[in-house]
Order: sequence, then C-alpha cells, then structure tokens
Amino acid sequence: MTYSYRFLYIYYNYELCPPTTENCYAMSAQERETRGIGSLPGSLGEAIKEAENSELLHEALGEKMHEKLIENKKIEVDRYRKQVTNWEIEQYLPVL
Repeated sequence: MTYSYRFLYIYYNYELCPPTTENCYAMSAQERETRGIGSLPGSLGEAIKEAENSELLHEALGEKMHEKLIENKKIEVDRYRKQVTNWEIEQYLPVL
C-alpha cells in the first residue's frame, strides 16, 4: 500500500478496493464494477471536473493554488480544443 493510499484510508477513512496485479483494461466493465475498480476520467475535461470537486486536492494545495490549477487546466483544454491535428488535416482536407 503506498503512502497516498494510507493517507486516504487513515485521514478520510476511505474504503479501498483490494490491489490487483491483473490487467484492468482486459476486464469487462461488469468485472471491474464487481471488483470495485473504477475508471479514470476519459478526457482532460472530465479530469478537471473531478479535480474541481476533490476535497483531497483542495486540502493538499490550498484554496488559491487549487483555484489557479483548475483555471490553468481549463485554459489548456480550451487551447487544445482549438488545435487542428495532422490526422484531421489528412482525414478531412481531401474531402473539401
């Protein structure tokens, strides 16, 4: 058990699922749910929403730093969203 897990367990009294050495990505959604294995956010936008609501992150960083982190990540998402990738150019430019 790592220190961060110990901290969560002791300080917040979180229930932790038992560790696994199996490939979680090879498991079905139902098998992961049965074992209590959650999923990571599917995008940076989802991760920001999780971070915004994270009591642990807020306490660890402090109010001002937490606020600035979220603000900067939202700017990062917005900048990324405006980019046109090489894949998009190769995929869609010939259609025009």
